[in-house]
Amino acid sequence: MPGWSAWLLLHFGLAAALTWGARRYALCRRLLDEPGERRSHTVATPRGGGIAIVACLLVAAAVAWTRPDAISPFLVAFAVGLVLVAGIGWWDDHRPLSPALRFVVQNIAALVLAWGIYQIDSNPWLAGLTFALTLVLVNVWNFMDGINGLAASQAAIAALAYAMVGSGVGTLLATALLAACLGFLPFNYPRARIFLGDVGSGALGYALAALWAISSGGREISMLIFLLPLTILLVDAGFTLATRMLAGERWWTPHITHVYQLAAKRYGHTAITCAYGALSLITLMMMLISSRSSMYTAVLTLAAGYAAAGGIWLGVRRRMEPNKRADDA
Repeated sequence: MPGWSAWLLLHFGLAAALTWGARRYALCRRLLDEPGERRSHTVATPRGGGIAIVACLLVAAAVAWTRPDAISPFLVAFAVGLVLVAGIGWWDDHRPLSPALRFVVQNIAALVLAWGIYQIDSNPWLAGLTFALTLVLVNVWNFMDGINGLAASQAAIAALAYAMVGSGVGTLLATALLAACLGFLPFNYPRARIFLGDVGSGALGYALAALWAISSGGREISMLIFLLPLTILLVDAGFTLATRMLAGERWWTPHITHVYQLAAKRYGHTAITCAYGALSLITLMMMLISSRSSMYTAVLTLAAGYAAAGGIWLGVRRRMEPNKRADDA
């Protein structure tokens, strides 16, 4: 097993090289996201760069398989589920598929991962929560992949958090995800030369659900506290989805009403990606501080983190709403 520096450099370099290759492939195949009323970019941009991150995670899982502390059922489940989520996303990047088909495949992948987690300690609660969180995060990362650098940088911060609190296979996968995201980001931020695509956004959500499950290890406090690095995207996606449902809108269709999209339209992609990153680093520190606390403190910390994020969301939304109404007029 290589040292950590070599491990990080391996996945950083592999992700960068494969992202470059994915961009060339997308340009040759004309896999482009065109600008439009429901998109936040203004020029046609290649998509599908997230395949590089998927490849890095599969390499990491293969290396982890060779370790003495390998958790074989989990690694098999992780790899199979990742291929399912990334595969349906890759297909959708080439030829749009129905939401129903994508959701069916995502459910199968979530079930496979939940089975792998159950093999570790036979905890039905952890397995059930893993299934639910996988479906949530796969779709949240897809919803939130709308401006330069946001989805990949948020995944990198969450991966860093799980690398710091995990051990063994969990840390190995988390550091691989961190390095892979960093290798992809120069192609996506501050100027996007390629997008993650559905292959990448779904894979990031899936990988983070797996890292949450393997890092928490079924401990009730950890299951709560380890949700903190996911706070910012979960709040923006969840509150926006609820708002659209209450307004009777077609919530499953593309739109630009997430707070990050409204704010990016006014302040630019770079500023908003940095702002979201700063907020997520705060939640990472909250997680580290409270990771060894009592259950009472853990619940209060989690509630405080999500309440603060919700308050920020509401404040920014109200500030941006006049501009949105003016644009719609």
